[in-house]
Amino acid sequence: MKPYTILSMCALALASCTGNGNKTTDTTKVAGGDTAKEATLNAPAQNMEYCFLRTEGTSNQDTTAVHLVVNANKVTGEMKWLPKEKDARKGTLEGTMSGNDIKAVWTFMQEGTRDTMAVAFQLSSQQLGQKPFKVTKDGRQETDGAAGYTIMYKLDNCSAFKTAAKPAL
Repeated sequence: MKPYTILSMCALALASCTGNGNKTTDTTKVAGGDTAKEATLNAPAQNMEYCFLRTEGTSNQDTTAVHLVVNANKVTGEMKWLPKEKDARKGTLEGTMSGNDIKAVWTFMQEGTRDTMAVAFQLSSQQLGQKPFKVTKDGRQETDGAAGYTIMYKLDNCSAFKTAAKPAL
């Protein structure tokens, strides 16, 4: 066999293995594509406990911690807003979950007074988003229903909700 014949055969064999480079003709894709897979990975687990933490301020001195217990579509938990050198708000959360959206009532104490406020969260497997508050005409805060979930919390180990161990008797 002549050398150019061998070279031509090798080139043809190599070209047949590389395909046409057109990724749109791939018939092995699953309906829904990567978006469905990504949504599944980001979806929160049911019957689970979550803790999230957010720090802000000039030196990250203001902290908000959220503890959620998701049981089917029912959500309970706690929320603590702990600004440096200001009165804190600490209380319980009770609400429902539809998809990734949580609508809850935060019952808290601040300056010795008990109060409630509707809150809205969006839960994923790794973070929590919250709709911000706005101030009403009478000076009270309420959730801004028209806003997006722009306040972001990072997954935490629940340290803000654990109490110090008591010594054994």
